[in-house]
Amino acid sequence: MTRLIDPVLLRTLAAVVRSRSFSRAAEQLGLGQSTVSQHVQRLEAQLGHRLVARDTHSVALTPEGETVLGFARTVLDAHERLERALAGGPVRGKVRFGASEDFVQSRLSEVLRDFREAYPSVDLELSVSLTSFLNEALARGELDLVLGKRHVGETQGMLVRRDRLVWVGIPAALPERGEPVALASFPAPSITRAIALAALTQEGRAFRITCTCGSLSGLRAAALAGVGLMAQPRSLIPDGLQELAHPDLPRLADVEFVLSGPGLHREPSRALAHEILNADIWD
Repeated sequence: MTRLIDPVLLRTLAAVVRSRSFSRAAEQLGLGQSTVSQHVQRLEAQLGHRLVARDTHSVALTPEGETVLGFARTVLDAHERLERALAGGPVRGKVRFGASEDFVQSRLSEVLRDFREAYPSVDLELSVSLTSFLNEALARGELDLVLGKRHVGETQGMLVRRDRLVWVGIPAALPERGEPVALASFPAPSITRAIALAALTQEGRAFRITCTCGSLSGLRAAALAGVGLMAQPRSLIPDGLQELAHPDLPRLADVEFVLSGPGLHREPSRALAHEILNADIWD
């Protein structure tokens, strides 16, 4: 290869894959959609391979794109660390990080562990709650960075990815014909709760809330016992539960994962945001 690959092009490719959309990648990067498309096209021309398969409904990597993405993440991580090293000394300070309850049983724990090992001089404080409560703490200046959820169409925060909400549980909890849907849910003002209730109400489907719990582990226990169904992002289905389809269950809207807070633009929280954005947490 006659010249080095511009990390900007690799960063754009990673954002397109992460958000599964050119438009959402543009939002995340603060670029125009046409610029994002040009970046991918330039990268494909430079490497001599088609990297992204596009159609009107989805964005997916080709086999060559999968290979390039693996190297891209390594390059971007090294590039970020080099920038910090040249900025002067190890990253120090405190990160007050809030994570929505849905994420704590995901591979986010691996990212936080790797972050602590990579930045031993950073004091990490973790708060777990519903997104709305975390955003309130953020507004009071009690948190630096929040990984939470938002409804599609909202604009606050930096988009991490978009995901489908699905019904999950055990088959025995599916409603018999004519019976109300039994629902295990986070308390209001949970975003997933609001989406589930709106979908059921719009379809005129009877329901009853059989379990309300602020912790994912409690809801998982209720769902495993067959007490009710849960509405969860497809990439965050708790262990032991499965996605369920039923003619009496309405389709649920998408939800978006976002990073918010002043820590997006200052160290050491910026370093954690970078780790989260470039990790394969939900793939």
